[in-house]
Amino acid sequence: MNSKAEDRVPVLIVGGSLVGLSASLFLGRLGVGHLLVEKHAGTSHHPRGRGNNVRTMELFRVAAVEQEIREAASVLAENHGILQADTLAGLDQEWLFKEIDPGGGLARFSPSGWCLCSQNDLEPVLLHRARELTGELRFGTELVGFEQDADGVTAVLRDRESGERRTVRADYLIAADGPRSPVRERLGIGQDGPGDLFHNVSITFRAKRIADVVGDRRFIACYLTNPQGPGALLPVDNQEQWVFHAPWQPDRGETLEDFTDERCIAHIRAAVGVPDLEVEITGKAPWHAAERVAERYGVGRVFLAGDSAHEMSPTGAFGSNTGIQDAHNLAWKLAAVLGGWAGPGLLDTYGEERRPVARATSARASARSAEHKHPGYEATPGTGRQANVLAVALGYRYPVGAVVGTDPAAPAVPERFEAAGEPGSRAPHVWVRHAGVRLSTLDLFETSPTLLTGPEGGAWFAAAQRAAERLGVPLEAYRIGTDPAFELAPEPGTDWASAYGTSAEGAVLVRPDGFVAWRAEGSAPDPDAVLGDVLESVLRLRS
Repeated sequence: MNSKAEDRVPVLIVGGSLVGLSASLFLGRLGVGHLLVEKHAGTSHHPRGRGNNVRTMELFRVAAVEQEIREAASVLAENHGILQADTLAGLDQEWLFKEIDPGGGLARFSPSGWCLCSQNDLEPVLLHRARELTGELRFGTELVGFEQDADGVTAVLRDRESGERRTVRADYLIAADGPRSPVRERLGIGQDGPGDLFHNVSITFRAKRIADVVGDRRFIACYLTNPQGPGALLPVDNQEQWVFHAPWQPDRGETLEDFTDERCIAHIRAAVGVPDLEVEITGKAPWHAAERVAERYGVGRVFLAGDSAHEMSPTGAFGSNTGIQDAHNLAWKLAAVLGGWAGPGLLDTYGEERRPVARATSARASARSAEHKHPGYEATPGTGRQANVLAVALGYRYPVGAVVGTDPAAPAVPERFEAAGEPGSRAPHVWVRHAGVRLSTLDLFETSPTLLTGPEGGAWFAAAQRAAERLGVPLEAYRIGTDPAFELAPEPGTDWASAYGTSAEGAVLVRPDGFVAWRAEGSAPDPDAVLGDVLESVLRLRS
């Protein structure tokens, strides 16, 4: 490979779907220059990957794009729950669950909420915002080869229309290039897990009369069990545009060519229960449900994110959310290392933290598909594993990695969700006021580590200012209390110290990704030494 690079960039992102675009957005928000290349000419046209969980929406909130996403998703804003029925028009029907957030209890834990936004609507929003920041995004461009050395990655890119090739030199490469990742293959990284679970063909179609059959049932999906028309029906606009996931059996010799328009129309009619339903097929796309996790999340200066790192059953949309959260975890670490305020060893914690989360989450996704009897999946449901979906969405944690004071033996995804502010867990949401403006504590965490102290934690606050200067770390520090001199004022009735598991004399160090890195429940004889050691450990500043 010709080592002479025509372009130089801090980070090269390969893949411009949800995860790649999210990585571009997060890096751009942190001021990191980067180049994203995507082999397709544009963003996705197929309505898929629609479920964005509360944690993902928190990340988009902090990245100042949540409102635009909700506007793009407004047509499905009132859709909730999963319905199961023999046929859509039949009487044998059951709600597997009717509300995503029954009673609105989620507001106690988050300033955001779930959002149903299909990939074809979400990706353009991410693309638009990413292009306003520090990155360059090239569609119709593919990676044809790369080599890495101790100082960076040399990649060869090809414009798919002109055939022109260019060489790019990057400090780091993020491979968000999908489940068949050529980058992962080139690195020789294997995968573990059960493998393929089931296969579907996603059929997009128009049928105006379905809206009359649906009536006021605003579901996310309806699983239809009629043997003549099994599958899942998903609304696109609740009126005439729909998606149907039909089971596909390639292991029994069934090909995509077998899914003719005539067969698809007959299948949809049987599923809906209206024999003369007028159906116009507008598209077909195969997809494969699998449970696989990469054995490593990177080699040297090349990292895997999203489907290149893990494949999950689609039930619950865990895969896309986990991938976006991969990108968020990796982005701040790259920014810290490139910015010179963290050691290169910080990047080793990316796989240490994210791989256990993917393993636990992918198992939950498969269990949820079995529990919901997803069409095409013949696994036997287990018991009790899906009692608390918030444990996956908000409760995942990092027992090892860029954290201090954790239990290394703790599970990455607990059985139940508890917002206790423990090191390695997501920082709890508490409403506060800053300069008279109401915001969530989660809004404080994006660009730098943040130290929160109580009204009697002045020693920690002063130590943070000294540590920032001594170590060259952009550490933010806030005192929370009713004193007008303090940076943050708690809203009446809130107790931030209790929420974070500390005291008025304590302190909590939160990473830029909103995870608690360390916690002191009270004062310390030498706060400078303690905080300095913690920062050096978390940021891998020690040689």
